[in-house]
Amino acid sequence: MPRVMGIDIPGRKRIEYALRYIHGIGPARARQIVAKAGLDPAQKADSLGDEEITRLAGILQAEYHIEGDLRREVAQNIRRLMGIGCYRGLRHRRGLPCRGQRTSTNARTRKGPRKTIGAVRGKDARAAAAKK
Repeated sequence: MPRVMGIDIPGRKRIEYALRYIHGIGPARARQIVAKAGLDPAQKADSLGDEEITRLAGILQAEYHIEGDLRREVAQNIRRLMGIGCYRGLRHRRGLPCRGQRTSTNARTRKGPRKTIGAVRGKDARAAAAKK
């Protein structure tokens, strides 16, 4: 597994797919990077030489926000929204969807598992109800 910018990328995959394992690089950006580095997109990541890996790392450092820097920047943006008290910031603070999705039924990813409200009926509750 070659190591680019401190991240292990899968060696058996083509370089344009292996670069996507770096946070902040998607399909279009991976193709751009491979073209700028002058690499063959069909080349496997394991077959990259030291000089090619250095060239890739130089392009990534100079031109793109990736991994830790990108995560930090996104976290700062969310903190700023929460700090100014805008609608999106309040939704982040409450752990609810921020982009207009419905919450009456779905949104389980943001809201977490369901919390039942009211009496939970067990054996004792059923027995008491049967006596009445």
